[in-house]
Amino acid sequence: MDANDKNDLNSIDYIHKVRMIVNWMEEKQARNTIALDMHEKNSLTEALIIVSAVNYRHAQALADWLLKKFSENSIEFLGLEGYHPGSWILIDCNDVVIHIFQQEFRDFYNIEGLWSESPRIVSEMGA
Repeated sequence: MDANDKNDLNSIDYIHKVRMIVNWMEEKQARNTIALDMHEKNSLTEALIIVSAVNYRHAQALADWLLKKFSENSIEFLGLEGYHPGSWILIDCNDVVIHIFQQEFRDFYNIEGLWSESPRIVSEMGA
């Protein structure tokens, strides 16, 4: 892969990036996947992806898988929070933010309820 290919991957359309990430998450049995288009609602990110994991190990495996796929595809990520407890892992990819929750924490924080007026890019896959 040359430098131009790498630049192309880092500048891919956020909708395309969301669909790639959702597909990767579904490969590892992420549950209740929702992706919200935030570009008109929030100045910090273009999209949110919210998924549920069965337990903390599954949440960590989903995060590990995403970081591997980002590396393989030269997609930049800015940070990761909450990995060790595994109840809520946040991965910041600049224009896309991924939330990996254990279901009880997802229900408690209700991120999709907070942004319920945002259009859905992906809705309830893998449920």
